Amino acid sequence: MEDASRILVVDDDAGIRDVLGDYLSQHGFIAYQAASAREMDDVLAATQIDLIVLDMMMPGEDGLSVCRRMGGKGAPILMLSAMSEETDRIVGLELGAADYVGKPCNPRELLARVRAVLRRQDATRSATGGAVATFAGWRLDRVRREITTPGGREVALSRNEFVMLEVLMENAGRIVRREQLLERTRVSGRDANERAMDVQISRLRRKLSEDGSQELIVTIRSEGYLFDAVVDKEH
Repeated sequence: MEDASRILVVDDDAGIRDVLGDYLSQHGFIAYQAASAREMDDVLAATQIDLIVLDMMMPGEDGLSVCRRMGGKGAPILMLSAMSEETDRIVGLELGAADYVGKPCNPRELLARVRAVLRRQDATRSATGGAVATFAGWRLDRVRREITTPGGREVALSRNEFVMLEVLMENAGRIVRREQLLERTRVSGRDANERAMDVQISRLRRKLSEDGSQELIVTIRSEGYLFDAVVDKEH
């Protein structure tokens, strides 16, 4: 069990926590539980967590507020949402959630989504090589999930913006198709979510040009995006 991933289930419904926690434990994960955002913070302070399963609607601080506060740093978040409106789920993704599962939740679907998010984390670590990469004077720290401008100022990125930047950097000088970005950020192929991805790309492009830097993300019409910079990796 030393190599088992640690999953934290955060939901104010004890029945849901028990069902999901037991199911994850039966499939090789170490499952922790929290009934609120405050209890979640206590667990995170004491334990290295690899992924958080977080209910969107909770009394006190809700899931969207937690995503906003965490800012895409730390363990990836898989949102549990009973919201029927797709825009509500898109907001969660834009605030940094790695994926979402609708409620009532099928434990088998949750398990598949958990595994997919963890696989993407592993793939990103392998592809980016070292912990730090630089491009056009910028510095990206993969472990701390931080990016700093050529002038040394830290720029805040959502989790999906960070992942998209890593994908573009991995393929610097080559066209990255939109489908590749959708797969890596786990935004589904429905039109509304594709639009959300395009919005995130626009925000990422704007953040990378805030202090007068050259345009680094080039749109290739009908094909995808190209990262126009040389990337150096530090090991």
